[in-house]
Amino acid sequence: MPSFSSLGVPEVLVRSLAERGLTEAFPIQAASLPDTLAGRDVLGRGRTGSGKTLAFSIPIVTRLAATPVQGKRRPRALVLAPTRELATQIAATLEPLAQAAGLRVTTIFGGVSQHRQEVALAAGVDVVVACPGRLEDLLGQKVLNLDTIEITVLDEADHMADLGFLPGVKRIMSATPQRGQRLLFSATLDRGVDQLVKRFLDNPTTHSVDSAESPVAAMTHHVFTVDGPETKREVVETLASGTGRRLLFMRTKHQAKKLAKQLTAAGIPAVDLHGNLSQNARERNLEAFSTGGVRVLVATDIAARGIHVDDVELVVHVDPPAEHKAYLHRSGRTARAGSGGDVVTLVLPEQTGDVRTLQRLAKITARPQPVTAQSPALTALVGEVAAHVTPAPVAAPSTQRSSGRAAGGAGGGRGRSRRGGAHDASAPTEHAPAGRRRRGGRDGQAPAAAGAGAPQGAGRGRPERSASGSA
Repeated sequence: MPSFSSLGVPEVLVRSLAERGLTEAFPIQAASLPDTLAGRDVLGRGRTGSGKTLAFSIPIVTRLAATPVQGKRRPRALVLAPTRELATQIAATLEPLAQAAGLRVTTIFGGVSQHRQEVALAAGVDVVVACPGRLEDLLGQKVLNLDTIEITVLDEADHMADLGFLPGVKRIMSATPQRGQRLLFSATLDRGVDQLVKRFLDNPTTHSVDSAESPVAAMTHHVFTVDGPETKREVVETLASGTGRRLLFMRTKHQAKKLAKQLTAAGIPAVDLHGNLSQNARERNLEAFSTGGVRVLVATDIAARGIHVDDVELVVHVDPPAEHKAYLHRSGRTARAGSGGDVVTLVLPEQTGDVRTLQRLAKITARPQPVTAQSPALTALVGEVAAHVTPAPVAAPSTQRSSGRAAGGAGGGRGRSRRGGAHDASAPTEHAPAGRRRRGGRDGQAPAAAGAGAPQGAGRGRPERSASGSA
């Protein structure tokens, strides 16, 4: 593959990339950089893990660094992402390049303090990475405007459509100068994404690498049939017991939380990711999975859409998805950036017909095979088994009575407890703090991990309202 230097990337950015071990461009970067660096509008089509974040980060920083501004900084580049987590991961990719060029990056999304975002904007920023919901709030409150935007990026536009964000995206795009450069990245062009292209991109150059409508060659697909729920539970524990990273998918928030707790109780530390978790819990859980603190993440579809973690060696569809695109998006969490990976679908007898249809539409030819937890096929797939981890003991409830209002735990909170506290990486068995329950996110359901450009910690800002239901 060509080097970044040979593609015309400025030397200061080439050095920054080299410091992170990045010297050669991925296909989507090699294909699109000549056009994006020349200021052309680009439509990029590539699956998750193809390197598209860097493909648009480099032209953003290159363009802004070439024309430094005097006086107060105002946003000159805007990146729209469907989920908080994805926004933060984009910012983490942008930040080292921006620092090398003397630029500032900040993130804007719901579920955290709006005040902190206002402070960051007031201090002056060059690049804003945002989710549509909170950005529209700030635009409506006149906290910022977009009339100085020179380059706009829409990332995972198809997922924005899935979440119902396209009307807001259109309003935001209309608020940016028409003369600016625009880049749109999407796995597909259905659900109205094609309308965005026609309306906002000027004679775009299209670059398609690794179509999201077909499986990745480096993935190995397995379809395991089980004879009932108990066998399925045992098989899931076996699949989760290996030493590498595993990502397990469930259809509902309740089942994701339940499975993470069951695995942890069985000596396999696991965390969950779904729309019912607090912002802090989401950050901790994803951080634990990303850094190797735990090897197993149990997630729902929407919450996991923004996960960009390398070296996930196994994806398990514990609950098969409802449609083939979800299957491909889920499976795309492994076999990233040229690495290999395995994908397992578990099938109960009553799901056989649906999964057969799913395979046909996803162009997967894996042959179903019946398994138990002791099957050689599972043993070979799992490989080395990780050491058993004894879960932390659950503290016994106090038997002492307090005078007056019931004691609310350490610090004397309200006596009313909250049932079903979400599993958190900071403690294998978490007791959720007492107090009011807060609802989940407007900008999708995926969280933002604390990272470059992100407000540190979660404030008490107005919680986001979901445009898509729940994850």
